[in-house]
Amino acid sequence: MKKVQSADGTTIAFDQLGKGPAVILVGGALDSETAQLAPLLAQHFTVFHYDRRRRGESTDTQPYAVEREIEDIEALINEAGGQAAVFGISSGAALAMEAAIKLGDKVKKLAMYEAPYNDDEAARRAWKEYRKQLAEVLAQGRRGDAMALFMMLTGMPADHLDRVRQHPMWPMWEAVASTLAYDAAAMGEDASVPTEKAASVAVPALVMDGGASYPFMHVAALELVKAMPHAQHRTLEGQTHEVAPQVLAAVLMEFFTSNAA
Repeated sequence: MKKVQSADGTTIAFDQLGKGPAVILVGGALDSETAQLAPLLAQHFTVFHYDRRRRGESTDTQPYAVEREIEDIEALINEAGGQAAVFGISSGAALAMEAAIKLGDKVKKLAMYEAPYNDDEAARRAWKEYRKQLAEVLAQGRRGDAMALFMMLTGMPADHLDRVRQHPMWPMWEAVASTLAYDAAAMGEDASVPTEKAASVAVPALVMDGGASYPFMHVAALELVKAMPHAQHRTLEGQTHEVAPQVLAAVLMEFFTSNAA
């Protein structure tokens, strides 16, 4: 992996694939899609697939702030020559949107898949409780319990957790559990749809959801598009939150090469 230094001295590790216009991929909490997406997009773009801070080969610097992750994206864009399109998935989509707002014309286009914002009152209460419990267990070093909290938040029944802890991927998930707090911060205090913030996205944007995903994802996508000045919406039929990389790649390729404005 290549490495670049962020503004606060954190080392960000990344793979660079392909040739063409630059695209930065921003993963979510348990990112599995971007690694498969990168080589598909690399047929037409220079793709920067990176380890978010405190994951993989990237380091970290405390105290954490969402602004530091925006600086990480900026460092990658600078490495790419000063401008890039940015794609984010799940909580990574929230970071991608922040980057599009704060980095100005360094971000040429923004694409988002299912940032899990939810205006439902019960969901907002559940999110606040999750953030409180997450902070408590992480402060006690209970990374496995932190991962269990996240999985229950996303819909896993509590009586399935013992079986999931036996999954071959569990040690890897547990290793990055401390960064769940970073994803939580990116989503905001109550994870409601940040329409006021979205209104500040000045670049062409594509906001996507899956046709077989949670209904609130579709509602959130429509709200974001309505708020953004230059946005379009796309529902990927048959796709869940765990979107098929080849389906996503085709849509992103079309958007990134279009004259959307």
